Amino acid sequence: MDVPLWLALIVVGYLGIKLIRPPWWLVAVLLLGGYFLADSIFGPLIGTAVK
Repeated sequence: MDVPLWLALIVVGYLGIKLIRPPWWLVAVLLLGGYFLADSIFGPLIGTAVK
């Protein structure tokens, strides 16, 4: 069974917010930080470290 990445991220994010209940500012910081970090010069470095 192949699940699209966007669907898996939505499900995991929804369950994480419902079960753990982090503050809204922490969710915003993680999302924006990840977006800006992936678009920076550190993106390829993180990509090779993850692989």
